[in-house]
Amino acid sequence: MEGGAGNVKEAPLEWKFAQVFDETYAGDGNQEADFISAVEFDKFGQHLATGDSGGRVVLFLRTDIKENGGSRRNAERTDYSNDRHPQFFYKAEFQSHAQEFDCLRSLEIEEKINKIRWCQSVNGALLLLSTNDKTIKLWKVHEKKVKKISEMKPDTSKSSEYGSYSRSSISSGGAASLLFPAVHNSKSRLVSTCKRVYSNAHHYRVNSISYNSDGATFISADDLRIHLWNMEINSQCFNIIDLKPTYIEDLTEVITSAEFHPTHCNNLAYSTSKGSIRLVDLRQSALCDNHFKQFEEPEAPGSRSYYTDLITSISDIKFGKDGRYILSRDYMTLKLWDINMESGPVSTFKVHEYLRPELSDLYENDCIFDKFECCFSGDGQRVATGSYSNLFRVFGTSEGSTEATTVEGSRNPMRRQVQMPSRPSESQGTGLSRIVQRGGESPGLDAIGNSSDFMTRLLYLAWHPSENFIACAVANSLYMYYA
Repeated sequence: MEGGAGNVKEAPLEWKFAQVFDETYAGDGNQEADFISAVEFDKFGQHLATGDSGGRVVLFLRTDIKENGGSRRNAERTDYSNDRHPQFFYKAEFQSHAQEFDCLRSLEIEEKINKIRWCQSVNGALLLLSTNDKTIKLWKVHEKKVKKISEMKPDTSKSSEYGSYSRSSISSGGAASLLFPAVHNSKSRLVSTCKRVYSNAHHYRVNSISYNSDGATFISADDLRIHLWNMEINSQCFNIIDLKPTYIEDLTEVITSAEFHPTHCNNLAYSTSKGSIRLVDLRQSALCDNHFKQFEEPEAPGSRSYYTDLITSISDIKFGKDGRYILSRDYMTLKLWDINMESGPVSTFKVHEYLRPELSDLYENDCIFDKFECCFSGDGQRVATGSYSNLFRVFGTSEGSTEATTVEGSRNPMRRQVQMPSRPSESQGTGLSRIVQRGGESPGLDAIGNSSDFMTRLLYLAWHPSENFIACAVANSLYMYYA
């Protein structure tokens, strides 16, 4: 059962290296434009898309199923293999966004891809949304047959204005000696087409886009507003949430992430910089500033500090597959929320607790503003998020689970092993919540006893929707792991 409600205690997963694309090494002089800034599987896990700081979108296709699909014997042989895992290969690449200049504000708009979201395929063509800071685009990627001229041949089946002609007239070099191209269909190639551009709606940086389960709409969110778009109409959108006060000096929080409910097309959730998650219903009113549920952990007495507002700001939220649970990531922790329980999170996983004594230094070097993403496994039994030193963490969510695995973004993912923490303590009052201790207690050292490298961070990752398979971005390299 998803999200920590199950009673079966599963053994921790052992992660193994599967693939890497564009692997680089220290001293290679990587270009920042090549750094990956978005990773996203499609609904069925057959395609994977990445976006980078140079505005490019790269698509990968799963190949292991297709290769085994035509042969039952091959499929059975694959099932017996303990190392069976998804395999992907490079499929296509296109330039989604280019650098622009806002003349009214005298600002350069980066081409960096902030988010990618897959849409429902149409007639075999792939559809996806991509966005930079200001502009959202709908892309169609489809196969197109390219006609190739193999040779020139005389065409004796037609007549010209000079009358009928025969092979003898052609060989004698008469007026009818015309050569016609012999056309043959060559291999099909992928073509990317920008179908629609949704622009001029956001005055602030777009941090989220989310495709609706109705297949007809999507939302886009910036720091202060959330807009609802019809996929077919790019000339207008509807503002459904507006946090901008009359006087900007009265601003107390901003929107950090937003996502539609996976099955209820009328519900969406958004998070704020104050550490709260709000659930709204589009049926209640045209402007959904009033939420019907709010999830926020009460602040412990005496725990507030100068950095509290920064470390409690939520950088990412994700719904579980059935929509009952919400996963949120702030700078220090990963939290699991039950939408039926607003009093507090079901589980709290401490990711960066060992950095608490270093908050002052992290503020000085701006690392405290890093935005880490999070993701659910397909069955909801585990969650994952990134960290520093090119590490990501995997936690078990089922009741009684103590799984807390550290995986390194390299060819040797389990090089840095960590002892399983003791059984999590039950929070008083709810009987459901638990705190999973994750992270070392020594200042400056992570949970595995190594000093953290704050210049190497793993911000973006995605979990395959049906298998224990994770794709993550390490600078400009895309690493894939299976368990």
